Amino acid sequence: MARSSRLESGFQDGLIQRLKNMFPGCMVFKMDQIQGLPDLLVLYQDKWASLECKKSANAAKQPNQEYYVNLMDNMSFSRFVYPENKEEVLSELQSAFRT
Repeated sequence: MARSSRLESGFQDGLIQRLKNMFPGCMVFKMDQIQGLPDLLVLYQDKWASLECKKSANAAKQPNQEYYVNLMDNMSFSRFVYPENKEEVLSELQSAFRT
């Protein structure tokens, strides 16, 4: 049964499907072993990205999330993503994966 898109988990499920449609053959892994690491790791061709999913722009951030998103963005590509900025983030990711 599909989870509600109003919940972070439902938003994440839809985002994973969208990523797989946008980037055929990509691999998307849920990362939940270390507190603060972004929720998703996306591998596509010779590139990678991490995404921290939030149910809304004003959702609370857990300890270390800002640190890891910034660190991983300096390495490759990492963003906080929520319904309000999803299209912008996906557009940026598409550009990052093209280069």
